[in-house]
Amino acid sequence: MNNDDLLKVSSAADMIVCGYAFSKTDDFNIRVLDLKEPHHALLMSPKGEVLETTMDDVELSIVEGYWKKNQKYMEESYA
Repeated sequence: MNNDDLLKVSSAADMIVCGYAFSKTDDFNIRVLDLKEPHHALLMSPKGEVLETTMDDVELSIVEGYWKKNQKYMEESYA
């Protein structure tokens, strides 16, 4: 992924926390991309259930923590 692609992802993100871009999909799932390591990605349900991931367990745990602490900001954008 080149810098232009990363810029597009970060600009379109609904929320960025500690280098992770959180974006809602058309079917209300949450797509998470590590902007420093773009091959690390996660797709989860709005309730935080992991649907698909290329992250290891440690990184996944960290991202889930960011989601739990900050999901209220994404929910505001759903309203």
